[in-house]
Amino acid sequence: MRSQSQARRTQTKIALQERARVVKGQNDLWAQIGNTPLLRLRRVAQELPEGIEVFAKAEHLNPGGSVKDRPALAMILAGERAGLLTPDKIILDATSGNTGIAYAMLGAARGYRVALCLPANANVERKRMLRLYGAELIETDPQTGADGAQLRAQEIAAREPQTYFYPDQYNNDANWRAHYEGTGAEIWTQTEGRVTHFVAGMGTSGTLMGIGRRLKEHNSRVRVVAVQPDSPLHGLEGMKHYATAIVPGIYDPSLADAQLEVATEDAYTMARRLAREEGLFVGISSGANVTAALRLARTLPAGSVVVTVLCDDGARYLSEHFWEEKQDD
Repeated sequence: MRSQSQARRTQTKIALQERARVVKGQNDLWAQIGNTPLLRLRRVAQELPEGIEVFAKAEHLNPGGSVKDRPALAMILAGERAGLLTPDKIILDATSGNTGIAYAMLGAARGYRVALCLPANANVERKRMLRLYGAELIETDPQTGADGAQLRAQEIAAREPQTYFYPDQYNNDANWRAHYEGTGAEIWTQTEGRVTHFVAGMGTSGTLMGIGRRLKEHNSRVRVVAVQPDSPLHGLEGMKHYATAIVPGIYDPSLADAQLEVATEDAYTMARRLAREEGLFVGISSGANVTAALRLARTLPAGSVVVTVLCDDGARYLSEHFWEEKQDD
């Protein structure tokens, strides 16, 4: 028994050393995450007062198609470094879709099995993508939304700690740190330090917390604006209405200088406009972010530079009805 145990430990150590070595390789899939373009929005912003610029960080161009590639990789690497994620463990977490897709993609690339708790009413594209990557889906009550999926993941992880590695994206500091170290630093460089306002929606809040902290560290006068749905019953995938949801442990309410609420229909309209007027085929949360960024920009003085995030690509929403609605004139 002792020799078998020692052999398993040796195999695990070798596997972890190999993973640590190849993560530095520039030809690996995960090495392509980040360094996304910062795009100037022109046609949807053409009615803004002169001298105001609005930019969008094109996170939908990450390999997994979303901003969640960054924290998913960061949490996996943190788990490996801490010895919590070993080749025999299954990655388990709750997701509304994007983080799960990132876990599944990276799990396939790095040789891990992945199990995901998500609401049963997640759309067909997300479920198909997850299954194609080989993830096991644990569907939860749609009436309880992302909170219900989170509670189910906690229950499973507590019951079988030897089976699962539970990153817990809502309470894992590696989530926001991925954006502090990556996305926020990139935005500062890409705007040549001219950014004055950063606007982003909140699900786990990792994007807002990480980027906001980094930008304020560079310039304390940068204003950070948090975006939420305007009601508990909304269609903004990946975003939470914090007044009626489980608040993530990584969220710091003191970071945001202001809060904006966005209606689902307004986000739908903007998603269509971004496709038709900017050539940007992105999802609903991206529409919400740009809606909020433009609303804010209308109130600002000349010289303001507003940055927001295009969270994911539009292909994972193709079955949604709003694409077929007539474009607002």
